[in-house]
Amino acid sequence: MGGVKWNIPAGATAKVSIIDSTMRLGNMPAAMFFKNPVEGFETLEPCPTWCLLVENVASGRKVLFDLGAPKDFDSFAPVYNKMMDEYGMREHFKVEKDVAQVLQDQGVAPSEVSSIIWSHQHLDHIGNPNTFPNTTEIVVGQGFTKAYCPGYPTNPNSPVCEAYFVDRTLREINFEPGPAANLKIGGLRAHDFFGDGSFYLLDTPGHTAGHLSALARTTHGAGEEDDTFIMMGGDVCHHGGEIRPSPHRPLPPDADQGRYRAPAPLSFCPGARLFGALQTSRGRHATDEPFVDVGDIDEDRAASLASMREVQIPDAMDNVFFVFAHDATLLGVVDVFPAPANDWKAKGWAEGSHWSFLKDFAPAAAKFADKNEGAS
Repeated sequence: MGGVKWNIPAGATAKVSIIDSTMRLGNMPAAMFFKNPVEGFETLEPCPTWCLLVENVASGRKVLFDLGAPKDFDSFAPVYNKMMDEYGMREHFKVEKDVAQVLQDQGVAPSEVSSIIWSHQHLDHIGNPNTFPNTTEIVVGQGFTKAYCPGYPTNPNSPVCEAYFVDRTLREINFEPGPAANLKIGGLRAHDFFGDGSFYLLDTPGHTAGHLSALARTTHGAGEEDDTFIMMGGDVCHHGGEIRPSPHRPLPPDADQGRYRAPAPLSFCPGARLFGALQTSRGRHATDEPFVDVGDIDEDRAASLASMREVQIPDAMDNVFFVFAHDATLLGVVDVFPAPANDWKAKGWAEGSHWSFLKDFAPAAAKFADKNEGAS
C-alpha cells in the first residue's frame, strides 16, 4: 500500500523457498485461538505449517525457519503427548514427512542446513531436530532458555527434550544493548543474522516467551524502497482476520470479488460495505479493525497485541509478502520448495491471497444481509 513504510536497512538478498512441512492441522475450534470469533466461523479449516529455507547468497549457508511437526509424535516431550491425548488433538494432526525428508527428496542433505531457527517451542514448529546432524545448531528467541530449559527429563514439565540439544549448539538471540544490538526494524528489535542485511530475526513476543519472526530481502529494486521482502511470522497470528483490516490497510472496496463471495445459492455477495456493516454490528470499526482478537492460546496477550500491531505495518506494504505459519490461503497460490519464492511479487502471490480469508466470514455476512435486507 502506497505510503506505508518500515525502516528496513539496505542490504544483500537471500534465496528463499517456502516449504510445505506436510503437516495439516484440521478442524481446530476457532474459540481456542481467538476471542470474539465471527459467527459461523467455528473451526480453522485444515491448514498447513509453512517452513522457510533461507540461503545466504555470498556464503551459501542455509538455514531453516521452523520445522513443522515431526512425523513421529513419540519424539515429543511427554507434556505434549499428554496434552494431545487430553484434548483429543491427535486426530487433528496429519504429518506425511519430516522436513528433513522433504529436503532430501529434493536433493538437499540435512547436513547442508547450518541452523534451525525455532519461531517458538510449540509442537507444530519444533519438528524433530535429531533428523538433522549435530552440526546443525538450534536458534531461539530471547527468554527461551529461561522459560523452557533445562528440557525434559531434567524438567518433567518442559515442552522440549534435552535429547534435542545433545552435542548440539543451542543459541539464544540476545536483543539487549551490546556491540551488535540496538538494531530496530520499525518498532521491533532485530538481529542481522548473516551480517549483510539479507535476513533479519525479529523479536515478536507474546504468543510465547521468545517468539521470533523474520524478514528476508528477496529482490533489489531501483532504489532501497523498491526492494522486496518476505516476512516470516511464525505464530505472531493464526488467521488473516486477526491482523486485517488495519489502519495501514483498510478493508478494500473490491472485497466483493469472486473469491470472497458468499456460497451459492445466495443471490448477493458480501462486499466491502457488507463486511464493514458486519464489523459495526459486532462493535468493531467498520474498515480498519481486525475481525477477531487474540485468544487465550497466547501466553501474554498484551505483548501479542503489541507485536501484531507492529507487523500490521509490513503486512500493508506492497513490497512485503507476509507468510505466517498456518495461513491456509497460500495453498494453491504459492510455489513450494524446491521452487524459489523470490519472485513472489512478479507472480502476484500477495494479491492472490491477502484478502482470501474473508471467505471464512461470508456465512456471517450472508446472515447479516438476510436480517438487514438492502445493506449490500
